[in-house]
Amino acid sequence: MKNRSLVSINDYTKEEYLKILDLAEEFEKQPKQNLLEKYVVATLFFEPSTRTRLSFESAASQLGAKVIGFSDATNSSVSKGESLKDTIMTVANYSDIIVMRHPREGSARFASEVSKVPIINAGDGGNQHPTQCLLDMYSIRKTQGNLDNLNVAFVGDLKYGRTVHSLVMAMCNFQTTFHLVSPIELKLPSYVKMHIKNNNLNYFQYTDLMDVMETADIIYMTRIQRERFSDPIEYEKVKNAYILSADMLTNCKPNMRILHPLPRVNEITVDVDSTNQAYYFKQALNGVYVRQALLASILGVK
Repeated sequence: MKNRSLVSINDYTKEEYLKILDLAEEFEKQPKQNLLEKYVVATLFFEPSTRTRLSFESAASQLGAKVIGFSDATNSSVSKGESLKDTIMTVANYSDIIVMRHPREGSARFASEVSKVPIINAGDGGNQHPTQCLLDMYSIRKTQGNLDNLNVAFVGDLKYGRTVHSLVMAMCNFQTTFHLVSPIELKLPSYVKMHIKNNNLNYFQYTDLMDVMETADIIYMTRIQRERFSDPIEYEKVKNAYILSADMLTNCKPNMRILHPLPRVNEITVDVDSTNQAYYFKQALNGVYVRQALLASILGVK
């Protein structure tokens, strides 16, 4: 994986996923190491982020790297009209690797084609979020003991949810049964469902969250993303489609765990936080270890 960009989760093989997860386990045991003290990591966030940006910066800092970049494009030359190409080519002169989030789908692939240093896609519009996918897989393996033969329920915004798209594609390598819960307007895109079919796996579609509560090993909740809707009226129609509360967990499997890429709005009530099923805050912490593994692998120190 040395010097290879990570734009789509499909850029890596199943074996490479597992290598990253195994390496993340090592970093979980010892996160503070000076492996990257000779490297500069650039974080370019053209779109707001809390967990992804800070966990990447934490991951890099704990490994001794210098971190440069911006968290708001209005504070960069983009606000003066600089093109994405010029920004990437310039920052590539100052860094050894670039972590980029951008609202436009395909922007990360374009960046990887013009950059002389590796690009890690930290989310490109409603397309993909491969590093979130890897930390989700790490969290699933930590809670279930393996990644094979699980019933995984995806709930909420399956149309625009880039975290969902990436995770579904990756989990097609592990004999997963997919349970897709969403409003009709926010169903999983056809190209992602075709990926499931092409791997000879099964998926089932629902509009009622309770239909999967007794079956699921993992419930992957997502928020309805206001920023992806061009029509506010359409957003208002679906914004409260699914709200998971503690009283709904009565008949779930003992091993069932709830994941969420965060931020949440109101789709998981706070009374769920204290249940055994809640795993989303630990999931966020796992992001540091997985991103350490990615930086170390791509920069060739592990």
